[in-house]
Amino acid sequence: MLRALLGTYLKRVAEPLQPISRYDDDTELDAVHLAWAGPLEDGAPNYYRVQGPRLLIEWDNTQRDANHAHSVWRDPSADFGLDVLGAHRAAHHLG
Repeated sequence: MLRALLGTYLKRVAEPLQPISRYDDDTELDAVHLAWAGPLEDGAPNYYRVQGPRLLIEWDNTQRDANHAHSVWRDPSADFGLDVLGAHRAAHHLG
């Protein structure tokens, strides 16, 4: 079920960028954890977070009587863009 959930997010990008195959490895998948908040009934407000060393997924459907969902997926160690703040600190704030 966790692999299916990961696929919901990770298969939405172009195939060359998809990290889904990383989680074919059971060791990689074992490092991924899920946290859930809320009831399990359909239509009830809920939140979950899926987190691993190179993965952060959040789903939040708690506003407006569970009628306003948000989700995010990112790789905290290698987001799609440049770490501008990290580059600035390294260049201008040594030591």
